[in-house]
Amino acid sequence: MSEVFLFLAQQPVLLLFVVIGVGSLVGHVKVRGVGLGAAAVLFLAIALSAWAASYGIDLEITEALGTLGLTLFTFCVGLVSGATFFSSLRRSLAPILAVAGVLLVSALVAVGAGRLLGLDAPVVAGAWAGAVTNTPALAAARDAAGDATAPTIGYAVTYLFGVVGMLVAVSAALRHRDSDTDAPPTLVTRTVRVEAADTPSIRHLEERHGDRIKFSRVRHGEESPIRTADDTDLLVLDDLVTVVGPSEDVEAVTRELGHTSSHRLEADRMYLDMRRVTVSAERAAGHTIAELDLLHRFGATISRVRRGDVDVVATDDFQLQLGDRVRVIAPRERMAEVSTWFGDSSRGLSNITPILLGLGMTAGILLGAVAFPVPGRVFSIGSAAGTLVVGLVLGRLGRIGPIVTAMPYTAAQAIAELGLLIFLAQAGTRAGAQIGAAFTSGAWLRILVLGVLVTTVVAVGLYVVMRRVFRIGGTRLSGIIGGTQTQPAVLAFANGRTGYDARVALGYALVYPAAMITKIVLGQVLGGL
Repeated sequence: MSEVFLFLAQQPVLLLFVVIGVGSLVGHVKVRGVGLGAAAVLFLAIALSAWAASYGIDLEITEALGTLGLTLFTFCVGLVSGATFFSSLRRSLAPILAVAGVLLVSALVAVGAGRLLGLDAPVVAGAWAGAVTNTPALAAARDAAGDATAPTIGYAVTYLFGVVGMLVAVSAALRHRDSDTDAPPTLVTRTVRVEAADTPSIRHLEERHGDRIKFSRVRHGEESPIRTADDTDLLVLDDLVTVVGPSEDVEAVTRELGHTSSHRLEADRMYLDMRRVTVSAERAAGHTIAELDLLHRFGATISRVRRGDVDVVATDDFQLQLGDRVRVIAPRERMAEVSTWFGDSSRGLSNITPILLGLGMTAGILLGAVAFPVPGRVFSIGSAAGTLVVGLVLGRLGRIGPIVTAMPYTAAQAIAELGLLIFLAQAGTRAGAQIGAAFTSGAWLRILVLGVLVTTVVAVGLYVVMRRVFRIGGTRLSGIIGGTQTQPAVLAFANGRTGYDARVALGYALVYPAAMITKIVLGQVLGGL
């Protein structure tokens, strides 16, 4: 095998794709319906690198490739999550602070347990960084301790359980995901006959129901044509109106207006047509539905938007992105014009928008390199957190002048997955090369006990606080666990178990920046003790 390892050591690109390909193959193997997914790439890389080290061969993918993969991953996660991140930030400030609190408790536990186990402070700092799987925290601990060896040994011994333990925590969080109360609701369409005598307006009804419903078609009187609904329309006795939204809200507005009609306006294509259209023209992306003013432009309206695999109600303040699939209701003779205006090309699903990718990554890496002063030293948030923050901001903005600042959902997911696999392969080969030296230390068993304790404290603390205090569903909690651990392998595992449910990425992005900063600061503090 030494010749094979020597050949792979001389071919880092080949090594990268061998690890990605074989690791992904292993990740597809499932036991009782559970597989490792992309996390298998990390474990295979650790095993191969450690095996090669036993022959005296350094089988390691370059750090530059790992940084490229990680920053691509975090930037695209930010782009995908930005639209919903800031809207949920205010109501999620308490969980974010709770994440920082759990990490602080784990650091205090590490200090106390480390003293009981007779471990030196630099080793404890590295073991804590490995248990929470955070390389920037290791770097901070090494700088503060003035010792590169002891923290690295502690990190290498505890890192593997830091990943495995959190995979177990994610599995526990997802056991009851079917009972999550924050799942995206299934949308229904219903035609309602109006019996109310108070002539409510469509705008008033939509606002009363928190913009969770959308009126798409209306017919005033038996002989009138069907047309797209306008906010200013007043609904009078015997009008027919089509309402779209979650079943509970549709049922409520039906009782409020009258009863379900046997007529189905959406089935009548004499006057209006309906079509799913892909947003691929940049003129439509980055704008809210209200800003497009489709009613006056084409006599058209949008009732639903599909982003990824999720349908949502097309509210006026919903911001469209390239790759979104919109359900358009328009006059038959103008439907082709509407489709042309939106672009309706599969290119909208795959355009990686190179300007956004290049300039956004540049801004994120520069932000990560900025040094912030703290008492006695300075620290930087790192390129991973920097690109995530920039991605979140750009994803929220949607457009800056003529430049679209959001990437199509499918393109962003594809780039993120590729970046994740590259990073996992590099991180695994790096950790594997260090494991041999780490386990020659006579203190390795005590270090491992400390790491298991720290990882368990973080996992149990997160589960109890998020589930019992904040009543967060298991699906979103799995993303929060990955984000708190700042561990892409945990996110990949959660995505694989949930079929890339959007709540996983949102939970991950919500806590990742705060967790990253907290770990760097705590790593410096522990290293300086």
